[in-house]
Order: sequence, then structure tokens, then C-alpha cells
Amino acid sequence: MNESLTIVLIAVGILLVLFIIRVPIAIALGIVSFGGITYVRGFDAAWGALRTAPYEFGAHWSLSAIPMFLLMGAASFRGGLTGSLFEAMRVWFGRLPGGLAVATNLASAVFAAASGSSVASSAAMSRIAVPEMLKSNYHPSLATGVVAASGTLGALIPPSIIFVIFGWYTQTSIGDLLMAGVIPGLLTAACYTALILGIAIWKPEMAPRDTRLPTMSEKIRVLGSIWPVPVLIVAVIGSIYSGFATATEAAALGAAAAIILCAVRGTLTRTTATEMAMDVIKGVGSIFFIALGASLLTRFLALSGFPSYMNGLADTIEFTPLMVIAVLVVVYLILGAFLDPIGIMLITLPILLPLFKAAGLDLIWMGVIVVKMIEIGMLTPPVGLNVFVVKASIGDAVPLGAIFKGVIWFLAAEIVIMTLLVAFPELSLWLPSLIQR
Repeated sequence: MNESLTIVLIAVGILLVLFIIRVPIAIALGIVSFGGITYVRGFDAAWGALRTAPYEFGAHWSLSAIPMFLLMGAASFRGGLTGSLFEAMRVWFGRLPGGLAVATNLASAVFAAASGSSVASSAAMSRIAVPEMLKSNYHPSLATGVVAASGTLGALIPPSIIFVIFGWYTQTSIGDLLMAGVIPGLLTAACYTALILGIAIWKPEMAPRDTRLPTMSEKIRVLGSIWPVPVLIVAVIGSIYSGFATATEAAALGAAAAIILCAVRGTLTRTTATEMAMDVIKGVGSIFFIALGASLLTRFLALSGFPSYMNGLADTIEFTPLMVIAVLVVVYLILGAFLDPIGIMLITLPILLPLFKAAGLDLIWMGVIVVKMIEIGMLTPPVGLNVFVVKASIGDAVPLGAIFKGVIWFLAAEIVIMTLLVAFPELSLWLPSLIQR
């Protein structure tokens, strides 16, 4: 066996053991990377990498989009900008078959576009939408399953922190990646809506119709309560699409717009400002420590000769796009059941990126596929992150098994969505191509 491959396999094995014994991802990555560089090049090289990596990592201008997007999401949530989304969607779509579930799905999609956080979307909608659906005699598994599934849209619909990190690591345009997620995100929301309608028509007892009949004046009035959200969406996506701002500049524009909107609405108090700051500090600290560990892992793999090995393997075995995507799907399905989404991506990219390049795959397209698989991993048992977020938010109202049962419907829909995204790369690449013109 090639020596570089042996070293990498041993390192991956140690990494998995550390994960099993619940060592935090950032620390596990640092331990394995430092030990690996020490073995390959000596202690001085490992110590030098450890000293210089934080500055080299933090000096990337594109990464400043992360705290800005986190601040925008925190301001939207803490400042109450997204609080009326479910009610607005209920008023407009509640009379459809499964209307409350449809309203939850669409409200989550809009919430994701304002916050960029799957966890925040799931937590918020769990507290707002699940009690409303249970009170209307919705089946518990459907009521919770739709919240867990639709919450994952935060990873795909811009602003997406995961796309920012993918762009930084692969040196791909973050603006193009954010725009590439728009159509797949809308496609996912549309497929979820079609699934809910189908379930409600097939088994109406699972999703009774809403008996309330809002007037047109009520529908118009409720739209007035959610006007800040479209403003934020236009501020971010519109500025990137028009070429007015880069992704990093758009993130700052979105954060500023969110804070100004909170001030206009009178919700920017000292308490909410403190909560926003703490949300951002915790989020940035968690993400950056994991990314720093992944940066060290990349350096270790480079010093071990692993990229050269992969290039040689690519010359021997002609990797087709479908082969690489099949490997990606299997890896993410396995790891997605156990690990944190950002951690999964940063652990796997150093190994998968050479495969992407060897197969000549478009990195924008691959970014969408990776993020989509991360979404799916947030739903799969035994450790579907969004499922546990929903469970923690609603307490003992619905058993954990019932939530996982409800999620299965949406995992079936994901098979259709993934098939479309793989078969038609234009779904991901069309909007970025318009920007490039």
C-alpha cells in the first residue's frame, strides 16, 4: 500500500476514535493534524504550522461574511423580524389541504432566507407551528416532520454559512455559490409542498383543513407585518445578483439592514443587542475553531503526499462524475448520521476535493450537492441534528420516534430532489452563469 495512503488511513482511524469518545471536532482535528505533521516532517514543522495557521486562516477576507451573516440572522430572530412569518403563511395558505403544514414549510423557507440557520429555523418553527398543528388535530409525526425537514432549507437558501465556508476552502466564488443555492432551495420547498398536499389528499385525517376563512383585508394586513423579511432578502440576494456588492459586502449590507429594521420597529434594545452579540460570538467561535482544525488537516494531507497519490490514482482509474457523486453520497450519509454538518464538510473536503478536480467536476455544482447531502444528514437517524432540535423545542409533546417517522416522508422527497440536481446541473449553475455575464 502507498505510504501516504497508509498515513492518511491511520489518521482517519484515530480521528474516528476521537469522535466516538466524544472529543470535540475542533480539538480532534487539531490533535490528529499536529501529530500527523510531527510524524511526517518533525515537531518544529508541526509547531510552525500551529503558530501560523490561525493568522493565515483569519486573514481571509471572504470569511468576514460569516460573522456578518450570523449577525443578520441573530438580529432577524432576536429583533422579532421573523416572528409573524408563520401567521402570514397560515392566513394565505391555511385553506389548502394540509394548509398548516404547507404554511410551516413556506415560512421556514422565508425564515431561512433571512437567517441562514437551519437550527434557528427549526427551533423557531417548532415553538410556533407544532402546537398550532397539534391543536388542529394534525398527526404528530407530520406536524414535527415538516418542521425538521423544512428547517434544513437554511443550509441551502442564501445567506448560507456553509456555502461561505465551502467557497473559502475550495477557492470558489462565494457569490456564485450563494446564487447557485437559490433554485435548488426553491425546488426543495416546492417538492416538500407537493408532498404535503399529496399526504393531505391521500390521508386527510393526518392533516385536517383549517376551518378559518380570512378575508382579503386580513391577508393584506398580515403581509404588512412581514415586510422586513423581503427587504433583507432583496438587500442580500439582490445586491449579489445585480453585481452591486460582493458576497462579503452583501453580508455586511444585510447585517446593517437587519439592525436598522430592528431599530425602526423599536425592538433594538440593550437586551436584544446583547443577545445578538452573544449569538454571533458563540457561532463564530464554534465555526472558526472547527475550520482552523480543518485547515491544519489540509496542511497535514499536503505534507503527507496524499494529493499526489490521488492524482496518480486518477490517472490509473478514470473517475466519472457519477462515481465521485456516489462516493460523496455514501460518505455523507454515513457521517451525517453522527457528526455536526460543518464538521462533516471540513473533514471530508480535504479528501474529496482532489476527486472533484480529477473528475473535472464544476465546484459550484459540487458545492450544491455537498450542501444538499449535509441537509439530508441533518435528518437521518440515529443523530439527525434537526430532529433533536425539534424534540428539544417541544419537550415531551411528541416522542422522538414519531419525529423520525415523520421525517421519512421528506427523505423520500429528497431522493427525487437529488436525482434532479444530479441529472440537471443547470438547476444549480444557471443563476451563477447569469452573474458571470
